[in-house]
Amino acid sequence: MQRRVFLSLVAMSALAGCGGYRQSRANPRNWFGRSQSRPRPTEAVPASTNPLIPEREDTIFRRNRERVYEGTPVDQITRLVIERTSDGAILRVEGVSLRQGAFDVRLVSETENEPVNGVLEFRLMALQLEDQPQGSERARTVTAAVFLSNQTLERSEVIRVIGARSEQVSRR
Repeated sequence: MQRRVFLSLVAMSALAGCGGYRQSRANPRNWFGRSQSRPRPTEAVPASTNPLIPEREDTIFRRNRERVYEGTPVDQITRLVIERTSDGAILRVEGVSLRQGAFDVRLVSETENEPVNGVLEFRLMALQLEDQPQGSERARTVTAAVFLSNQTLERSEVIRVIGARSEQVSRR
């Protein structure tokens, strides 16, 4: 019993003596000293950029390169619907591709959604694989839509959607 009391008193006094270890050089936390704040030189930022949006960097996984859309025209355009909204209209187009399995369907405008001589022209394009079966018409039906602003609609009199073998036209 006396031995346990003696050993515990020795252990407590040894631990009490370790209070100076905090400021000693043996403590790895003291090796680099205290950090200090200092001003950093600022880089000149052009006025046209937003400093809150970070610039995209090239990495192994993400590269800044232009991707070319390799879609081909859908075979037939079967339906063209213009749905009015408060800010413009939604142009919704249905078409039937030659084979089933078409994907990444887009309405592509050659003139970047600007009418030429009052005609707004789109092509219904899709990525289509050659080795797919033909299938039923329902399995080959694809749909795409694009938003048109009020300003674009005011300058256009005709909206034309072109496919490989047919087109649909809507006039004002």
